[in-house]
Amino acid sequence: MREIFLRKQSSILSAALIIMITYGLSHILGLVKSRLLISYFFGSSAALLDVYYASMVIPETVFQLLVMGALSAAFIPIFSKYLSKDEAEAWEMAGLTINSVLLVMSIVTVIIFFFAKPLAMMIAPGFSSSQISIMVNLLRVMLVSQIFFALSGFLTGTIQSNQRFLLPAIAPLVYNFGIILGIVLLTPFLGIYGPAAGMVFGAILHMVIQLPVAMSLGFKFVPRFNFQHPGVVEIARLMPPRMLAMGIDQVEQFTAVFLASRLVAGSLSLFNVARLLYAIPTLLFGSTIGQAALPALSSLAGQKKWPEFRKTLLDSCLQVVFLALPLCVLLVVLRVPVVRLAFGTKTFPWEATLLTGQTLAVLMISAGFYAVMQIIVRAFYALHDTTTPLVVGIMAATINVVLSVVLVNSFAMGILGIAWALSITSVVETLVLGTILLHKQFPVEEISKAGMAFLKLALLGIVTGVGLWIPMRLLDQFIFDTTRTVPLLILTLITSIIGMGLYFLLSYVFKIEQLAAVLGLWERIKGWRSYLAAPARSEPIILPTSEQN
Repeated sequence: MREIFLRKQSSILSAALIIMITYGLSHILGLVKSRLLISYFFGSSAALLDVYYASMVIPETVFQLLVMGALSAAFIPIFSKYLSKDEAEAWEMAGLTINSVLLVMSIVTVIIFFFAKPLAMMIAPGFSSSQISIMVNLLRVMLVSQIFFALSGFLTGTIQSNQRFLLPAIAPLVYNFGIILGIVLLTPFLGIYGPAAGMVFGAILHMVIQLPVAMSLGFKFVPRFNFQHPGVVEIARLMPPRMLAMGIDQVEQFTAVFLASRLVAGSLSLFNVARLLYAIPTLLFGSTIGQAALPALSSLAGQKKWPEFRKTLLDSCLQVVFLALPLCVLLVVLRVPVVRLAFGTKTFPWEATLLTGQTLAVLMISAGFYAVMQIIVRAFYALHDTTTPLVVGIMAATINVVLSVVLVNSFAMGILGIAWALSITSVVETLVLGTILLHKQFPVEEISKAGMAFLKLALLGIVTGVGLWIPMRLLDQFIFDTTRTVPLLILTLITSIIGMGLYFLLSYVFKIEQLAAVLGLWERIKGWRSYLAAPARSEPIILPTSEQN
């Protein structure tokens, strides 16, 4: 068992597959968590559930700025570079960096703890005084979880930089499990504070489960600070632009809370559960392949192997589109059945189901773009360019805020206005970043080839959408009584099988190269026993299509 957790994954697709499976399971637990929250608090307590979701924004922002900002743009690339030269020095630098970030985060946490009430009133001006009081208490509890998440995040970075992806991918499972325990066991006694306590417990589990593997690879606590260490200095130099970019990304969250707090009770909750479904393609494919690709892209950029860098980048983007596209189409066509199956408790009325489905459809317009952006942004980080994503992010955040305010206030579109603003922003940001990266790295002939590959996949997605919609409508009108759960589930499964079968059949007929890569990976999955028994070997960063049969 220990060998399985410590085994190196040196192929981006095999590493991403491990992250995909475990993140998929984690997202299922996330859906269970949201369904439980809805069953306990939606309906008569919808305003309370809005407070819970609003309370998460500030703690998550602190984590995104200080931890994710350091990890994605600075720590992993620098740690990977040190690791290739001197392992002992790399781990010393890692310990010093962790101490520095934790110190800053602790100071920020204390400040937010004491100023929680004015901050809550500022980001949720539509909440009542009783809602603000509860929000302040929840915010303070949730801040504790981010301290454990901070250390755990760096453990994840060190383990992934050593190309071990299994355990870091399992960690989100135990985090969501901790929250579910809090909801089920503590809500009857603590009310809305039960899930918040579960969040702290889940964060502790997230850290503890990764600690043994990190220590076996070389991590150890360094009880000192050295702000002059070259690695720490370089990380500190790279962090500010990325921190600002992460802060810009959080503007969408703050805007949603600010506007939704003024809408009817439950609006913020509906928007958040729609976003949970919207995040599935990005979580399963964009973030996973992006995480697996970052160390490889960083290494290739450091060695100035530009043809290999371009191939790895393009193959990763095409794989994301190929895998995410059918899921995006499915969630658009089957939006109402999916929402009903995921969240259709007795406290979740039909009107809420329809509005959530409409919101999901609007968001899914940009889901594929947002998934690809996870690769593109990481390519900039591998090139040690954190400024370009920042500038483009500021532009996108400005568009998002203006559109959200106009669509919600001037056109009275409610959470649909927030969803449209988010979708438009994501599409624009991805296209601008992609265009800049293509201009910087790709010759004209490669740009043309890449454009044709993406166009073929887009046409494939349109045909798949039609292939999903027709059987769904026929089954709904003439075969199944979809007012009941079991027939609705059967309709969803049959339609999904038809649509996915059509997608992969057309991929085979039109010789979509990414299908060969997926089939090659499937062959390796079937031989997982022999794969684990064999000694670890060096593999191509992304297997060429011709070798994946």
